[in-house]
Amino acid sequence: MGNFDIRFDAYIDKAAPFAQPVLIHLRQLIHLAVPEVTEGLKWGHPHFDYKGPFVSMAAFKQHIGFNFWKAPLMDDPQGIFVRGEEKHSAGNLGQISSLADLPPDEVLITYLKNAAALNDAGIKIPAKKPSNAPKAELVYPEDLVDALVGAGAMANFKKMSYSCRKEYLTWIIEAKTDATRQKRLQTTVEQVKEGKSRHWKYE
Repeated sequence: MGNFDIRFDAYIDKAAPFAQPVLIHLRQLIHLAVPEVTEGLKWGHPHFDYKGPFVSMAAFKQHIGFNFWKAPLMDDPQGIFVRGEEKHSAGNLGQISSLADLPPDEVLITYLKNAAALNDAGIKIPAKKPSNAPKAELVYPEDLVDALVGAGAMANFKKMSYSCRKEYLTWIIEAKTDATRQKRLQTTVEQVKEGKSRHWKYE
């Protein structure tokens, strides 16, 4: 099948019914815009490479996320990109639940070609400059410590980067109800035990 990966077919078949036509359509558009792309699975989700990382998509229970690898470097004349914190829960195009949520085909194809042009030119996302300011000491709430220690996950947590630990800590502290906090604690423990960051699905 050329640059097609049969594992994609299995991934699409297992996706929720709402997601299947969207995944199929996105896959077709990607190959139409950039026929030289190659398919592969990373972190369990479909990824497309073209002279390096290119785009990716992932199906969840109620939405699909779609990401351009170099979105921070891309122009967005049509205003289709979602950025910032909201992106973490969706993707560059926001939460997609049907074909109607996608930009027009011609717009998406143009963006795909622009993304490919960045890879053609060998342009890379600049590395973040390290800050000279000392990092504030993270103070862990007692319930988080108890949950991690009780699950045998504290060692994994300590191995994580400062920013990764801070993301988990902020997420838990910002819970507005006790029920939400308990749910976030449980998710944190489960993910930390597997060595996963807070936003591992979108990395």
